[in-house]
Amino acid sequence: MLRQVFALIVKELLAVLRDPKSRMVLVGPPLIQLMVFGYAATYDLNHVPIAIENRDASEASRDLVARFVGSPTFRLVATLKSGERINSLIDSRTAAMVLVIDPRFTRDLLLHEPAPVQVIVDGRNSNTALLIEGYANTILSDFSLSWAAEHGEPPPAAVLDIRARYNPTLSSRWFIVPGIVALLTQVVTLLVVGLSVARERETGTFDQLLVTPMRQIDILLGKGLPGLLIGTLEASVIVAAAVLWFDIPLRGGLFPLYLGLLLFVTAVTGIGLMISSLAVTQQQALLGAFLFMVPSIILSGFATPIANMPPLIQDFTLLNPMRYFLIVVRSVFLEGAGVGALLPQYWPMALIGAMSLAAAGWLFRKRVT
Repeated sequence: MLRQVFALIVKELLAVLRDPKSRMVLVGPPLIQLMVFGYAATYDLNHVPIAIENRDASEASRDLVARFVGSPTFRLVATLKSGERINSLIDSRTAAMVLVIDPRFTRDLLLHEPAPVQVIVDGRNSNTALLIEGYANTILSDFSLSWAAEHGEPPPAAVLDIRARYNPTLSSRWFIVPGIVALLTQVVTLLVVGLSVARERETGTFDQLLVTPMRQIDILLGKGLPGLLIGTLEASVIVAAAVLWFDIPLRGGLFPLYLGLLLFVTAVTGIGLMISSLAVTQQQALLGAFLFMVPSIILSGFATPIANMPPLIQDFTLLNPMRYFLIVVRSVFLEGAGVGALLPQYWPMALIGAMSLAAAGWLFRKRVT
């Protein structure tokens, strides 16, 4: 019986890999998405267009302006002589921020009084505006500390000493790229497995498969294992690209990573078999796969923290295997977590995998009887 299952696995792999279009779907889009997400999907801001109105024109104010202009975060697009153009620059999105230095800036510094500096930010995108304010505040704080040190003044009573563990440069790429391992692995595995039985039904060969001596469990194994194998290979390619191309540190071992990957792909394979058992055509299977994928990605914590979601939605995320594997892959990459620390993530994926495979087997029997 194992020989028949192996023959069915080989048949499925040949059906997927023999077709040039199928090979292109498995290789091309995931790599393109990896590059797009790796470079375009970022929370970091670079080259933010700013305008500066320096009403003081002193050495101190020019030093402050130089700090903004010399920062890789900001890009000077306009130098203003008055405030008449501020509204038009913000409205046209020519500038996302305008820095206005008061004419009493240096005088107030020398008198040990608060020196007013105004920052006008385009608030139409609130997240971007908050990031711009944070960057500007950091530059102003550094300037204040430097001024106090040069003029023999006491430093502020409380100064933040920020140190980021696991991600010292606070690069959002270190957070996003490991998550892409889970995202693309789920997409590829779900599509391969979800289309397997539907393809047989659509081409009329599924009935021939049922009259063979193979048991229903053997047919499920033959349909599910190729997707599991392809998903694991796809994840391995993305992990290698994350380390070798994007320079994301892999601080943990491969064993805890691949243990989580195996449990995750098994759970996704079970879900794909459920979709494939219900679908009659490949179009239905494709729609069913995307019907699951979109909520799965949103409720996984890939882009937005689960802790910020309403309590009821947080409960729904407990049924999502991608939620657990995201924690596994990010913990192994950035924290160097081992198997013991990741056990709370392993067993839910194993449970979801067992339940989804059992449900797929039950649906499969109901559809063929």
